[in-house]
Amino acid sequence: MIEVDLNALDGALASGAPVIDVREADEYAQARVPGVTLIPLSEFVARVNEIPDAEVVYVICAVGGRSLQAAEYLNARGINAVSVAGGTSAWMQSGRPVESGA
Repeated sequence: MIEVDLNALDGALASGAPVIDVREADEYAQARVPGVTLIPLSEFVARVNEIPDAEVVYVICAVGGRSLQAAEYLNARGINAVSVAGGTSAWMQSGRPVESGA
């Protein structure tokens, strides 16, 4: 399974699992899931060594397309990664808390 829902993300955040936001910096500054780490997709390959070792790495973007690409890239390199279906947009629409600012 390469895609998970928001409830799985809630559990991941609660357990301290790494969550990588692959949107660009301007999108990240507008609104993000609290506790995520920004590694924009445009820099992802160059910065893949920054992905922490973990049982599962969660990847999120705006709606799920870019995070799916990044999760597939990580899985191809032996890193167990999943994409958050619906992304940050679904997170905000669900009424969950967001952070903003650089």
